[in-house]
Amino acid sequence: QTFTAWCNSHLRKAGTQIDSIDEDFRDGLKLMLLLEVISGERLPKPERGKMRVHKINNVNKALDFIASKGVKLVSIGAEEIVDGNAKMTLGMIWTIILRFAIQDISVEETSAKEGLLLWCQRKTAPYKNVNVQNFHISWKDGLAFNALIHRHRPELIEYDKLRKDDPVTNLNNAFEVAEKYLDIPKMLDAEDIVNTARPDEKAIMTYVSSFYHAFSGAQKAETAANRICKVLAVNQENEHLMEDYEKLASDLLEWIKRTIPWLEDRSPQKTIQEMQQKLEDFRDYRRVHKPPKVQEKCQLEINFNTLQTKLRLSNRPAFMPSEGRMVSDVNTGWQHLEQAEKGYEDGGVAAGADGAAAAAGKEALLRQRDYETATLSDTRALLRKHEAFESDLAAHQDRVEQIAAIAQELNELDYYDSASVNSRCQKICDQWDLLGSLTHSRREALEKTEKQLETIDELHLEYAKRAAPFNNWMESAMEDLQDMFIVHTIEEIEAGLMAAHEQFKATLPEAEREQGAILAVQRDAQRLAEGLGGRPAAPNPYTSVTPQVITAKWERVQQLVPQRDQALQEEQRRQQSNEHLRRQFASQANLVGPWIQTKME
Repeated sequence: QTFTAWCNSHLRKAGTQIDSIDEDFRDGLKLMLLLEVISGERLPKPERGKMRVHKINNVNKALDFIASKGVKLVSIGAEEIVDGNAKMTLGMIWTIILRFAIQDISVEETSAKEGLLLWCQRKTAPYKNVNVQNFHISWKDGLAFNALIHRHRPELIEYDKLRKDDPVTNLNNAFEVAEKYLDIPKMLDAEDIVNTARPDEKAIMTYVSSFYHAFSGAQKAETAANRICKVLAVNQENEHLMEDYEKLASDLLEWIKRTIPWLEDRSPQKTIQEMQQKLEDFRDYRRVHKPPKVQEKCQLEINFNTLQTKLRLSNRPAFMPSEGRMVSDVNTGWQHLEQAEKGYEDGGVAAGADGAAAAAGKEALLRQRDYETATLSDTRALLRKHEAFESDLAAHQDRVEQIAAIAQELNELDYYDSASVNSRCQKICDQWDLLGSLTHSRREALEKTEKQLETIDELHLEYAKRAAPFNNWMESAMEDLQDMFIVHTIEEIEAGLMAAHEQFKATLPEAEREQGAILAVQRDAQRLAEGLGGRPAAPNPYTSVTPQVITAKWERVQQLVPQRDQALQEEQRRQQSNEHLRRQFASQANLVGPWIQTKME
């Protein structure tokens, strides 16, 4: 019954089933199909004839495939299977189950039957009245089956309501829940298990292996799904950055394309009003329209560099913008814009601009300390804006010199109001010198701030590169330190678990140094940020693993280590006590045995 149910659990994936295990495999067709389903491999094409030779050939193909997987088939021949020999057929199916359902199970350096037993022990250890020591009597009361289900799907089983003295109810509950919610067919009969002194080990192992594959597969799928979700989230964020870059580059290039023809227009103005309007439009371009485009250009470069860094950290290929939208394309377009702007000025359109007008309102702008609270991208934008201002200021140098030359000429001609002209000229020159000094000071402050913020950004990147693997190591360590264990001998606890724990503890000093180094990187970034006008440290754009997370998890690891020490030492004392009792028993048995023998004689 168990083997039939196990075979059908796989055959139904191919849209078929068997009713009699010793009859339905006789022609070899469903046997070959079963092997293809459970192995995921293709077998040689079966023979469709009805003659005995065709059936023997098909069964031989199946047996050859099993043998190719390193399985020795002792005393099992194709003729016995074709003749419907039940014993041989069951033996063959058990060999298949061992190879494909049990052999590949691996738990902590134990495999196959021992690995499956250890997995059951680990999963059921916290449950009262459950002590899995084998694959027969340990499962008679049904609690172990329910414990396995509850450990992985607690919402399916009300374990506290189960009673040890009601095994049939317990068994049927587990079988029904497994079939309904876990897609594990019923392979055992509750009455048979309860009424048998020692349930069939092969049947229990076969059924329990289905739980292992169901739960381990679900766990792997969940882990893979979580990993995929994280990757998708990162990819989605990167795609948004790519889209933002493409749109920003496209908009900026379009603005440059529209603006250059306007700057290159040399059509003469017919009236004073037209010339004044032209001058006003140029001032608006310099003061209103161009500065935000300077900031957009800077932001474009920052977004591009940030995106490439994120892709590199994710081991993804570098981002390649659409044709004509590279950073170099934007820079080339911007150079053409600057050339057109210079040509506009050199063409004399702005010749009427007064030097004093150029100075008006600039002092307050240059005295701003807006960079003290700006981010790196904002600071770079302010620097580009300042470069545009410097370019604008330089364009008026000739005008100021012309004003000074005109004043000098008026003095030489004994102009009647020379004193007023000289006073006005001196005021303009003083304003001009002050603007030059303030411009130089602001550039120095912006460049210093940019350099410090770049250093902070580099520290953030270094922190992210080191914090991510260290965080993964701590999570793995916490899981291992809290993992339950079951041992049966003093050697298992001392040579196995305690030795492994000591090896782990030997890595802690190096881990502590790494933890300190990671936090030191963050402190350096914090100290630099505080040196920039006491600003708070900006969030790290490269990772969500904060110093608080690192500190909390490291403290948790340090708490768990002595707890693990204590648990292992207590288990060591228990095993030492058990070993002492075993030796006492053996010693007494050696004394009593001969005495009993003499009495029996």
